[in-house]
Amino acid sequence: MIHHARPSGLVRAGPHRRRRAALERRRAAPLSPLGTDSPARAHTSTRRISIFSVIFQGFAQPNIALPSAVGPTGRPGDDARRTRSTIGVAMTHPTEILTRAGISNPSVHEFVDGWARILEPDRIEVVDAGADERLLAEALEAGEIIEAGHGRYLAHSHPKDTARSEERTVVATHDSADRGVYNNWRDADEVRAQQIERMAGAMAGRTMYVVPYLMAPPGSPLARWAVGVQLSDNRVVVLQMLRMARVGAAHLNDLKDPGFFVRAVHATGDLDALGQGTDSDERLFATIADDRTILHFGSAYGGNALLGKIAHGLRQGSYDGWASGRFMGEQFMLIGIRDRATNRTYHICGGMPSASGKTNLAMMLPPAALGERYEVEFYGDDIVWLRVDERDGRVYGMNPEYGTFGVAKDTNWESNPNAMRAAAEGTGTIFVNVAHHETTKELWWEGKTPDYPQDVTGWRDWRNELVSDRPADHQRSGADTDLWSQKNSRFTARLSVVPNIADDYERPEGVPIDAIIFGGRCRDREPLIRAITDLAEGVYDGLTLGAEATFAAEGTEGRLRYDPMSMRPFMSFPEGAYARHWLDVLGAAEHRPIFAHVNWFQRDPEDGRFLWPGYGENLRALLWLLDVKEGRAEGVRTPVGLVPRAEELDLNGFEGDPEDLNRVLTIDIDRWRQEMALREEHLARFDGLPEEIWEAHRRVRTALEEARDPARQP
Repeated sequence: MIHHARPSGLVRAGPHRRRRAALERRRAAPLSPLGTDSPARAHTSTRRISIFSVIFQGFAQPNIALPSAVGPTGRPGDDARRTRSTIGVAMTHPTEILTRAGISNPSVHEFVDGWARILEPDRIEVVDAGADERLLAEALEAGEIIEAGHGRYLAHSHPKDTARSEERTVVATHDSADRGVYNNWRDADEVRAQQIERMAGAMAGRTMYVVPYLMAPPGSPLARWAVGVQLSDNRVVVLQMLRMARVGAAHLNDLKDPGFFVRAVHATGDLDALGQGTDSDERLFATIADDRTILHFGSAYGGNALLGKIAHGLRQGSYDGWASGRFMGEQFMLIGIRDRATNRTYHICGGMPSASGKTNLAMMLPPAALGERYEVEFYGDDIVWLRVDERDGRVYGMNPEYGTFGVAKDTNWESNPNAMRAAAEGTGTIFVNVAHHETTKELWWEGKTPDYPQDVTGWRDWRNELVSDRPADHQRSGADTDLWSQKNSRFTARLSVVPNIADDYERPEGVPIDAIIFGGRCRDREPLIRAITDLAEGVYDGLTLGAEATFAAEGTEGRLRYDPMSMRPFMSFPEGAYARHWLDVLGAAEHRPIFAHVNWFQRDPEDGRFLWPGYGENLRALLWLLDVKEGRAEGVRTPVGLVPRAEELDLNGFEGDPEDLNRVLTIDIDRWRQEMALREEHLARFDGLPEEIWEAHRRVRTALEEARDPARQP
């Protein structure tokens, strides 16, 4: 019984639309760097915010003198230091630097000017795409990176700075109604004040890099929401941004609304003294979504520092899509499957939780027997923005990123040969926290080869320490404390060096989406693939997506850790409204994608082996899904969707065990009945969940209850 069903999302649809209109009006108003765009919000009872309000009002009006007794840190007597540090070595005002660099947008000038006085850098440098070679040379000379063969580089992060930190990542707005289960909501004014206090003087003695960027192909219908400026004090971060985004002043100069861009500020901080992982942890990574401002302090690693990526591309992008009602920003991969026999390309996007094979799927090579007919084209492996084109009524998807930020661990010539080629010498790829050989410049990480290099001489681990200096029993043990590469070691590569990159990956309008898939690691219950043709049931399936937990993660082996649409770490607004937004956006499409749930990870309960070979063989399941959409296959109807008949799969050259194949094409009714109670508990946490989702849940539950044979089907 769903006696606790939440109110229908239809009830909240009106208020959400009114809020969207209010947000658009608010965004059209001038916004100071502090975010005090109205007298009511500028007022605060705390002296700290009052001090910074005065400072920023001075920034917006250069002719107003700032009090000599108060500097940008709020400390008496540092006004002279502020003047020296923000104008650079050549005593140049930031506006002159920006103008010489070709940035004419006055709102960008105000943004940089204001934050320069807070951060107190010694130098300001505007970066464009042409700066890459010079910045690489400077980073090499400074020892920030090392060469890992010709045209490939390696950086080492601080030992306390090796991964995203979900518990220190927040979404802030000015409306507490935006609080969700997973978005870690905070009050915007409080967060902004906290970040300014943390960041005051954080770039003293450093260079502040100004990175104007675009997270979309030029000319995209969604380009309005894709423009941003990142400030950073870390050269390696800037080099990674040059690979992940389209960088250049031209993206900011001709905006219809000069003030409508994402303001992103990244300050590394003193990584030795931030109390990482303690009660006094000073790190905070904040997206102030309704101000379109990103303030990250306390890291130089990955999504904590590459603000165009997760913070803008996912959290801000998702919020913008909802606030505007125009699009969805999702943690999805995007591929094309080209059929040479028909000269037609199909496009599939989808979300998968961590360690569920998303990148390997996006870069897969077809099985040898299918390679002559089919080609898999790569568009992206991490973010997709989805919209409906009013002209043809189809759903279009595009990857806002310009590069790929891949996990090194377990990437090898069997699991992902295209990734190996994208990370080869000569590609300009930057690795972080893998092992390297100090003489040969070779790189190595766990999973690259079946075992560690036999001779440890010359090998340095991710901390840049010689493996040969360790006790012998810790050199090649494989224990967590003895790993050569950090578990979250990464590589940053441009899309253009991915061998199977699609020819039209910069198509401004994106590509038409034929199917949306979800999938997570599941040792039983979930079949190889099940197709879903109903919109509400497809969204319901995405909301109940999960991957199996371990004892360490959740305390119950085999129970799913739910990860709605694979967006759990990136949610920026309430889950009920999120589900409503999915139904509204896709419901407006005349030609809707088909949904499916995939699972490459079923195991034999006795010996633990995988029942499906995975990797390129996964293409067979996706081809069946497209056949269902096109009416060439029917599948077998089950309570949870359509599953393939074995004869409907293209098994040309398939070498898997026929009995194992039959097992991954079955539904375990008893296991599914158990799962439904957990799903109900999961969904009940979300306020305002649309009634359509609850109805979908009830339909599936009833179908399972009425299934005549509790044994496996079909």
